[in-house]
Amino acid sequence: MGNFMKWISGGLGWAFFGPVGGIIGFAIGAIVDQAEVHTYTQAGRTTAGDFAVSLLVLVAGVMKADGKVMRSELDYVKSYFTQMFGMEGTREAMKMLKDILEKDIPIDEVSEQIRTRVDYSSRLQMLHFLYGIANADGYLDPRELETIQRIAYHMGISEQDMESLKSMFYKDTESAYKVLEIERSASEEEIKKAYRKMAMKYHPDKVSYLGEEFRKAADEKFSKVNEAYETIKKERGIV
Repeated sequence: MGNFMKWISGGLGWAFFGPVGGIIGFAIGAIVDQAEVHTYTQAGRTTAGDFAVSLLVLVAGVMKADGKVMRSELDYVKSYFTQMFGMEGTREAMKMLKDILEKDIPIDEVSEQIRTRVDYSSRLQMLHFLYGIANADGYLDPRELETIQRIAYHMGISEQDMESLKSMFYKDTESAYKVLEIERSASEEEIKKAYRKMAMKYHPDKVSYLGEEFRKAADEKFSKVNEAYETIKKERGIV
């Protein structure tokens, strides 16, 4: 098995309970038949296998939302998984994604299962990635945004955090305020306090236990907080 399937096999013991397992199980059947799979879980801690299994199912749900799967979306997913699992692992992941796309995905049930089994910081990272897929072609389709909103709600993501993550994909000052979860009327001190709070919430170290690859992938989200802060500072003339 490639590196990707080794991590997935680690999450199987978790994944096969509930709708995520029902969807993903058939996709890896052939691979499992050819390899000895050891399942394990880490009590109270999201594993790389948990994260990858969950993300694949959510990715498929968002891709299907507008009735078509775009090449730009597939390229976005491929690029991300290449960072995580290398070329061999990405080939396995893309084959699995293709199979999942052919299934009906109970988004609400899947998202609720993820809510109970995946920590909040990892769920925020998942949501950021889903917005990235929706924006892969440079346009945030309302149907994809509605699906992501449903996912966020059932995953237990706060409305403020959802708006913050979505606003990272718009380049304007108004969105910068939303990224920091503050109003335009906020004082200079409130802006600085909000920046420190969001920098801590989205810091890559929050998901570093999943592995260095995941930590690096979280850098993009963290950099958006810094960009938003710099945009507001420039507009306000804050030193």
